[in-house]
Amino acid sequence: MRILVALLALGLGSATAAPGQLTPQALATALKHKSFTLINVHVPFEGAIAGTDAFIPFDAVKGSARLPRDHKAQILLYCRSGRMSAIAHATLHSLGYSNVRELQGGFDAWTQAGFALLPNRP
Repeated sequence: MRILVALLALGLGSATAAPGQLTPQALATALKHKSFTLINVHVPFEGAIAGTDAFIPFDAVKGSARLPRDHKAQILLYCRSGRMSAIAHATLHSLGYSNVRELQGGFDAWTQAGFALLPNRP
């Protein structure tokens, strides 16, 4: 949690990303000292970022037992382009989750930045 907060405070998550989003570079840095829940919400499965904690389809987020019980927990969502993660983000916000962020541009932006995408679920 501290590294993610520190990245945001330093502007690494917001200098080139919209509010509530992290750039691929900021996520890569945050993954080195991971203290958040990373959730892939893309359907169908098309790949994963190493360190992903859960696969929850964007349209099944509401009521998922795989979500952190703590509504203040740091959660980072991603999908392929950002559309599905935006829907999941709005759903989590409506459920009272207050520390939800998204990967800007999804895993398309992640791979375009030169980072690997796992072809199978880790």
